[in-house]
Amino acid sequence: MTHEHVGTGPVRAQFSVDGTTVLVLRGDIDIATAPLVTACLDALTAVPHPDLVVDLSPVSFLDCSGLNVLCRARRRTRERHGRLRLVSGGERLRVVLRHTGLADAFEIHPSLPDALRPACPTPRTDGFVPAAAPSS
Repeated sequence: MTHEHVGTGPVRAQFSVDGTTVLVLRGDIDIATAPLVTACLDALTAVPHPDLVVDLSPVSFLDCSGLNVLCRARRRTRERHGRLRLVSGGERLRVVLRHTGLADAFEIHPSLPDALRPACPTPRTDGFVPAAAPSS
């Protein structure tokens, strides 16, 4: 695990774990702090195939500006064929996302170790069944 910087304001820490960038946010993510978080996330999602975990466990408040920042990061990550995960230790974020119709828009994990696990392959829904490997 490599710590790149520990900041003040809404960005608590940023570090890398096996090629995945982890951004830990804290406090209020609102209209006052959204520009700082946006700038940080824009830099992290500017690369091809960004692999990013945003830990929101220490966040005490998230308003529509904060949701906009997360949606922007999600869009930028998807455009660059990357992966974005959110960490939220409690139900607070899930309730906000459910009420705003964004519950299925994000990959949410209960802890940082859960978010850092490799992605499971998505099952195919088109009926394709891979051929069995030839026997020797």
